[in-house]
Amino acid sequence: MRLIKLVSNLGYGSQKDVRAMIRDERLTTRDGVPLGLEARVAHGDVLLDGEPLDPPQGLVLMLNKPCGYTCSTSDPGLTVYSLLPHRFLLRKPVVSSVGRLDSDSSGLLLLTDDGQFLHHVISPRRAIAKTYEVTLARPLRGDEAEMFASGTLMLRSETDPLLPAGFEATGEQAARVTITEGRYHQVRRMFAAVGNHVETLRRTRIGGLTLDGLEEGRWRFLAADEIEAVIRA
Repeated sequence: MRLIKLVSNLGYGSQKDVRAMIRDERLTTRDGVPLGLEARVAHGDVLLDGEPLDPPQGLVLMLNKPCGYTCSTSDPGLTVYSLLPHRFLLRKPVVSSVGRLDSDSSGLLLLTDDGQFLHHVISPRRAIAKTYEVTLARPLRGDEAEMFASGTLMLRSETDPLLPAGFEATGEQAARVTITEGRYHQVRRMFAAVGNHVETLRRTRIGGLTLDGLEEGRWRFLAADEIEAVIRA
């Protein structure tokens, strides 16, 4: 691909900005040779200021989302994109969240510029498991595991019962829940259906992928084998 288009599509700047980078010899080969305006190069052969470029299209990254941030690009308050390099919003195609965590929820959030990967993960047909840790306003009743696993639990204002979900009590007012659907505020509404209220909610797993020590507010790219593991799940 033509160098100017390649770098611009990755969000590093407009084509005018990239021309200026080339004139300033900021774009080089891996051997340090400056690249010219008409260069046509492979993505992996280019360095910007001595560093490799962001991954090409097919990028997937994992963010440990804090509370207080939304997943929308249009909300007036804090968004998850303020935790990422601004260039990710300028990529073509743009980087979007894979499903959502609302402002009051935290934990594992995937973002991608790959529409096929996004739809694979959120599709109900794929039934990719997602695990959440919750704290509750009131003590557990004791029958939540049975209710969540029954396949008969109904959410308010819906006509189809939920698919069976996993449940593990982790304290008197705390639990771990695993679901394979993605209905609106599903975990919060599940506890409302059994007479409780979720105080905090944190997603800890998607398929076989966990935060694995990633600090809150930090992000990292997923390796190819991690992306494949999510798809296989």
